[in-house]
Amino acid sequence: MKFSHQLQFNVVPEWADYYLAYSNLKKIIYQVEKDLVAAGAPSNNDIESGSQEPNERTRLLTGSISGAKAKANNMFLPALDKELEKILTFYYKKERELYAEVEALAADVEFVESVDPGTPNRFTFPNSGKTPGGSVRRTRTRNNSRASRGSTLGRSGSWRYDEALEFANAAAQQSVDEVAQSADNVTNPVSTINGHTGVSTSEATATENDTNLQHQDDDDNDDNDNEDEDIKSLWFEPEMEHERMRYRHNCIEMFVNLSELQAYAKLNCTGFSKILKKYDKISENNTKKVYMNQVVLQAYPFKQETTSKLQEQIDRVRDIYARIFADGDVEVAKRSLRMHLKEHMVWERNTIWRDMIGIERKSQAVGVRPSSAQKRGPIVISTPLGSIQLPEFLTRDVMVMTFCCLVFVVLLNLDLFEGPEQQNCFAILIFASLLWATEAMPLFVTSLLVPLLVVMLRVMRSDDEEHTRLDSHAAAKKIFSLMFSPVIMLLLGGFAVAAAMSKFHIAKAMATVVLSRAGTRPSAVLLANMLVATVASMWISNVAAPVLCFSLIQPILRTLPPGSSFGKCLILGIALASNVGGMASPISSPQNIIAIEYMHPAPSWLEWFLVALPVCLVCDLAIWALLLWVYQPSSNTPTISTIRSTKDPITGTQVFVCIVTVVTIILWCFEHRLEWLFGDMGLIAIIPLLAFFGTGILTKEDFNNFLWTVIILAMGGIALGKAVESSGLLHMIAMEVQKYVADMSTFAVTCVFAGMVLVIATFISHTVGALIILPIVAQIGANLPEPHSRLLVMSAALMCSGAMGLPVSGFPNMNAIMMEDEMGQQYLNTTDFLKVGVPSSVVACMTIVTLGYALMSVLGW
Repeated sequence: MKFSHQLQFNVVPEWADYYLAYSNLKKIIYQVEKDLVAAGAPSNNDIESGSQEPNERTRLLTGSISGAKAKANNMFLPALDKELEKILTFYYKKERELYAEVEALAADVEFVESVDPGTPNRFTFPNSGKTPGGSVRRTRTRNNSRASRGSTLGRSGSWRYDEALEFANAAAQQSVDEVAQSADNVTNPVSTINGHTGVSTSEATATENDTNLQHQDDDDNDDNDNEDEDIKSLWFEPEMEHERMRYRHNCIEMFVNLSELQAYAKLNCTGFSKILKKYDKISENNTKKVYMNQVVLQAYPFKQETTSKLQEQIDRVRDIYARIFADGDVEVAKRSLRMHLKEHMVWERNTIWRDMIGIERKSQAVGVRPSSAQKRGPIVISTPLGSIQLPEFLTRDVMVMTFCCLVFVVLLNLDLFEGPEQQNCFAILIFASLLWATEAMPLFVTSLLVPLLVVMLRVMRSDDEEHTRLDSHAAAKKIFSLMFSPVIMLLLGGFAVAAAMSKFHIAKAMATVVLSRAGTRPSAVLLANMLVATVASMWISNVAAPVLCFSLIQPILRTLPPGSSFGKCLILGIALASNVGGMASPISSPQNIIAIEYMHPAPSWLEWFLVALPVCLVCDLAIWALLLWVYQPSSNTPTISTIRSTKDPITGTQVFVCIVTVVTIILWCFEHRLEWLFGDMGLIAIIPLLAFFGTGILTKEDFNNFLWTVIILAMGGIALGKAVESSGLLHMIAMEVQKYVADMSTFAVTCVFAGMVLVIATFISHTVGALIILPIVAQIGANLPEPHSRLLVMSAALMCSGAMGLPVSGFPNMNAIMMEDEMGQQYLNTTDFLKVGVPSSVVACMTIVTLGYALMSVLGW
């Protein structure tokens, strides 16, 4: 999770304005980055050794630095100082307030307990009027002023408590004014804080209040010797349960507030460390070590003695709670208070955390396009007589669904085929295709509808020569057994590899190492980013890969000069290269998984690489040349700032993930030779699942974050394909199409189907296009005079990823069109895709039907 999100969703809402302004400091860093690029790339030799004065921040961090770095420090460090002053002032004020409340609570409890020191644990009995031993004490009421005053004190305790708070708050306000005055000169934060008496002022105030109140109580006792007996009797009035609950509430509230103050200090300390690390990475400086050790960790809220003092107050509240409500059992009190703290956190931030988790999951989830009806309101029809607004429930989705259902009903009642199985299956095929194409409902929901209709309409037939129509019971067993095929397990294994590489930043580290060596020439930087996007798409899917790459190029986009066309060129290049990367491996996109289902025998990973990698490389180079020709970035952007490689050390977990991933890929590549052992690639996919989840590298939450919508979509597509095949509809369609391609060569058939897939997949989802057309292609390829089913299916699957002419043609394109600059302006529009995306799709198609066809022919497909 990004620290900005962590900071945003962990703040105490009432204290939100007093945390480190992390986002504002990031903006300053980005401005510093622009200035450094404008002044020339900073050198690591800018920092010279020299004497340093630890108590003067400006001289400490900028005195020995010259040029652009000194200017950068003069811009960033004062802003950081200001944030530290704000945190110091707020922490000091809040600490005094809370400590004063703890003193008042402790004094109040001690006073009440001192009324009857012979009765232990007077607050612990559950029912008013009963002692811990269970006996009932009778009370009597005295009609005098002393008893009335004692009743007020005994019932609420607010006289001592409120007065102590009044004095404490006054003292706290005075200390805040002193801090604000001394904050004008913060060259020595340690002396600034040490210049105050800390909590001792509040403690002294509370002690003085206790003394005065005790004297007043002594005077009261001197006036009437029966005062203690009156108070004792009043404490056992029926209001005792109310008093008990009030003290319980006060203890819980004190514990929660002190714990939040403790978290406030830790979160801000982490924030300083993170922002300084980011600043050092941008400016190639070494500010973090000096500033953290000499300034931040020496400030009052982050000192060890301050942390210890706060923990002592937390333990003090815990001990009070244990003495009153847990019979002195500290462990029970600790568990109870922590439970209340957890409940407070859940109650206060439940909605925010849920939104945050939704954001994180959406960034990893499939970018399914929302239907237009989800974005727009009721339909308004303009007529010569005026505008007519349809009812709100009659949305575009409802109208599309109604149209699809009408088409479905009509097709069920037409007599187009010989048997009812083919007729019903054809209606299901058209109905599902319309729903997938229009996205009137989510894609995976349509996939769930497929097996329901297949079973209810009895389109499945037996596999014997008689092809007997199966009843619903037998059809249900068969369709569900077919849906969870080995390719679904292969998909799960791919998700596990992708999750591990993303979680431990392996993909990002490998990408930054490559990009840091790309140099400063726009053409070289563009090509390097495109190749990284293609390679990343092979392993972490072409949905997550562009998100990763777009985050890596942010430093480049922020430092581009005004009017530069390189931003468009770079974003579009990454998107198109990610689409190309969808061809590269069997797990890089869902359409590849679907293709493997229809290729018999299924190709090994090595065979897939032999065909796909050369095609991907040629496509990337052709698109790269096309982008340079269209945008000519070198004319307005002579140099590009380099992306710095990460300096984080390699961990043992990262090494383990890499070893498991490499071993799994090797086994996938040589699956045919190991078929006697594993039987299928799907079984090999269990290895990363066991290795990552069994060792705790990936957790249950990671498993829940898998792209289950894609899995359901693939399962629905498999169900539809098997139903079309089992019903005999696929054979009939293939025979009809066979009449038109009977006189064509295999190459011509490949070109026809590649062009057909290109058109279909440009306007609808790549996966949906594969679901619709791959079963037909497989059947036609098997019926050719020289069967080339695998060749046609492979070329059609590659072409699904190569269709990238519009913003809606694939997930990478949709991510790219949403990219915005700092002013909220989009980098790309539809015209950019028409200028580059459409020609790139044509180039990909030509490469597949020429180079790809030649390579598959060599392999004997």
